Amino acid sequence: MASSEGQYDSDDGMDALMDNFKTHGYKNGFSEDNWEEEFDNIPMFMKKLPEEIDPKKHPELACLQAIIHDEDRTPEEIAQSLKDEGNDFFKEKKYEKAVLCYTVGLQKKCGDQDLNTILLTNRAAAHFHLGNMRSALNDAAAAKKMKPDHLKALIRGAQSSIELRNFTEAIQWCDEGLKAHPTDKKLQELRATADKQKRAADRDARKAKLKEKKLHGEKEALLAAIKDRGIKLLQSAKPRQHGSDSEGEDEGSAAAISQLSLDGLSSQEVTGAQVFLDEQGSLNWPVLFLYPEHQQTDFISAFCENNCFMDHLAVMFGEELPPWDTDRKYQPKNLQLFFEDEEKETLYQVNPETPLLKVLQHKRFFVKAGTPSFIVSVKGSSFWKQFLKGRKLRAM
Repeated sequence: MASSEGQYDSDDGMDALMDNFKTHGYKNGFSEDNWEEEFDNIPMFMKKLPEEIDPKKHPELACLQAIIHDEDRTPEEIAQSLKDEGNDFFKEKKYEKAVLCYTVGLQKKCGDQDLNTILLTNRAAAHFHLGNMRSALNDAAAAKKMKPDHLKALIRGAQSSIELRNFTEAIQWCDEGLKAHPTDKKLQELRATADKQKRAADRDARKAKLKEKKLHGEKEALLAAIKDRGIKLLQSAKPRQHGSDSEGEDEGSAAAISQLSLDGLSSQEVTGAQVFLDEQGSLNWPVLFLYPEHQQTDFISAFCENNCFMDHLAVMFGEELPPWDTDRKYQPKNLQLFFEDEEKETLYQVNPETPLLKVLQHKRFFVKAGTPSFIVSVKGSSFWKQFLKGRKLRAM
């Protein structure tokens, strides 16, 4: 084998191929015009063998022939032949076949450590182009173990580590390489790249940590505000099993959560909105209005707890009434508002001039899925009389 420095330049032009990989198009695919001819070049589909096997024209056939006659050659000769065969595949961008050739060459366990090192670094290059970064890194590490100062192994290891976003490890590969090859430009470039990306990743990690800390603080403040107001979050379909209708049991209801959590504020996943604290320290809730007579709804993404219901009803049913109200009945003066206690099958009537907070603090009001909901109807309508059947009606 050549001297150590000479050997680094003799990996059959692999570095040039890797550097120019993205600029070379693939030109060896089958076409409608040549597919039969191409199939006839594959040993498995050949109708007859050529009189003389040209390794460049029929590399797969030459490889098979070489394997058949292995007993006539030394392990070193076989490994060298497989390396050359793998390099031919690599140049044609047939990286899977290149990996196979290099692997079989390594399995020959020849005593030439320089050759084995090249087989490993070349296989690392093929794995790299296949996107098998972990395999590429493992091959580079194995080659470095054989020859700690092998330039190609050090470069492959640094490249693979960068792709795996192991920037600290990539810098270590480069530093080890620069000790043996202090003027190598490739290693210098890789180290600069790894260092830059590491600093960027560290900066992003710090930002993410600060953001997480800020969000956690905001969530804690939000939950504390809800708890301080005595608002109850419902985390299940029903607060508890049906039991006594005595209102004396309200404070002991399972829905009156002793420990608040964000599980009860899950509306953001469905509606894109969630309760929040504004700069004045007021809670703003996403609120749903239901119109069962017409199977319609209205959604307010930020209903301030200090605002009364009429503030919003006057806007929703002001000059322009909704198109589904063909009888023009849904006018603010005709509307009545309720919330439902599903457990006790009771409707509580709400004065539209009442602030939202007062209703949320009612002992039988439970915020379901982070979104308070209210039923709106027209006073005295026939539908409403039918709707009330089987339900109890109470004033707040």
